[in-house]
Amino acid sequence: MTDLAGLRRSLGVYLSVAVLLIVVIAPFYWIFTGSIKAPQEIIAQVPTLIPQSFTLEHYDHLLASSAFPRYLLNSTIIAALTMVITVVLASLAAYGIYRLRFPGSQFLFKIILVTYAFPSILLLVPLYGMLSQVGLIDSLWALVIVNVTFAAPFAVWMLQAFFRAVPYELEEAAALDGAGRLRVMLRITLPLTAPGIASIAIYAFITSWTEYMLASVLIISDANRTLPVGLAGIIGQYQVDWGLLLAGATLTTLPVLILFGMVGRNFVDGLTAGAIK
Repeated sequence: MTDLAGLRRSLGVYLSVAVLLIVVIAPFYWIFTGSIKAPQEIIAQVPTLIPQSFTLEHYDHLLASSAFPRYLLNSTIIAALTMVITVVLASLAAYGIYRLRFPGSQFLFKIILVTYAFPSILLLVPLYGMLSQVGLIDSLWALVIVNVTFAAPFAVWMLQAFFRAVPYELEEAAALDGAGRLRVMLRITLPLTAPGIASIAIYAFITSWTEYMLASVLIISDANRTLPVGLAGIIGQYQVDWGLLLAGATLTTLPVLILFGMVGRNFVDGLTAGAIK
């Protein structure tokens, strides 16, 4: 009976995993296979699970005749700057909160985390007013600033487990040898928290890469649009070029998949480490 019950539990787990994989992978498979189908096959009344035709005309049209390369460049610049600035600010803030002993550090940590609890839509109007006052509307820097604003608090929270895991004795030994606070942080603490820093880097990149709402409001000109907003513009009022849209969605997803494949394990470790502390 015990073996039979264990077999049923294992079968249930495997079945659940299989269903979850289908739900997660099926949209990506549909987008990719649709991007290489002929236009007639894409809009056929009976959809085909396995492509019956193969063409790269949608990618050729997307890269040669649309503004997709410009959108790709804008998103890359914004995501890269957001990632770098978030890593620098979150690392310094996390070191100060979790490694330095001063009154009110826990209160400061809670205040930073509370800022993450506010939906971005509530801050849209004041952010628009502030950025308008300094002339940053329709600027890539406007999206960098707001993306860092929303990504940095959660990044600080993710780093808490990594910084608290570093023994204080290491820093005290370095201080006895004459190392200053900045040198101790750069040469000892930050290298030991590299997995956590990698996790917040990929989090900041993905958050900025997929952000739509703020980009659609703060960016006005077509030349400064990002990929999510630019792809939405492909959907016309009376017709949709599905081949172009699916090719754009495939190329948009590709950098995130590559980045997550390279350091995705650190990202998962960062989330779980922050959750259990």
